[in-house]
Amino acid sequence: MKKVLAYILTPIFYLVFGLLLVIFHLIQVICWNVFGYLAQKRAVEIMNFLIIKSHLILGAQVKFVGFEKLPKDIPLIIVSNHQSQFDIPPLAWGFRKHFPKYISKIELAKGIPSISYNLRKGGSALIDRKNRSQAIKEIIKLGRQIEANNYSACIFPEGTRSKDGKVRRFKAGGLGTLLKTAPSAVIIPFAVDGNYLLQRTGFPMGVGEKLTYSVLDPIERGNYTAEEIAELAEMAIKKELNQI
Repeated sequence: MKKVLAYILTPIFYLVFGLLLVIFHLIQVICWNVFGYLAQKRAVEIMNFLIIKSHLILGAQVKFVGFEKLPKDIPLIIVSNHQSQFDIPPLAWGFRKHFPKYISKIELAKGIPSISYNLRKGGSALIDRKNRSQAIKEIIKLGRQIEANNYSACIFPEGTRSKDGKVRRFKAGGLGTLLKTAPSAVIIPFAVDGNYLLQRTGFPMGVGEKLTYSVLDPIERGNYTAEEIAELAEMAIKKELNQI
């Protein structure tokens, strides 16, 4: 019965998801050109809130945990595991008061309604994975931006999505650059739990899944190296997901 429901509900979900992207692309363009960045940012927040709510179509149970732990008026480096393309909406909505920016591959900056526009206009770092020099320059620019404005930067140190939900080894490259260029930023591990279940088989999507997004205790920098901080964040997220 659950599989039958999945085949019925998945097309409905994708229809709603696609409409949200198209409608809010137009809204973003209007907001940016008429009212400026803050209006465009607000449109993105509402879109991501509605995307999260659209998971109710699939019978998902969505839970946000620990956001009261977030410090105020200080830049954040959000270190998250990566399970699916739907990891961004909880970051965009949950950290909305902290002006979240992303490190994204440059290919995503073209051709995707709403998403590409926000990546280009919202101050994210668009990196060419084949051009290390360009990637480093973009991340340096992002680090300086969050340091100067008390914004937040979101990074997925696994580098790619985990299709089975198992956290892969965190790499320290981009994180190390952010740590150097945003010296006052607080490191926030962020655990995404359940998103991989939505797209485990590609089609249909998962039905009735539990999706939990958890802010974990901040990591004190101390004298830790970037590699050690990456490992601490990885271990904290694995512990939260019961993988150690």
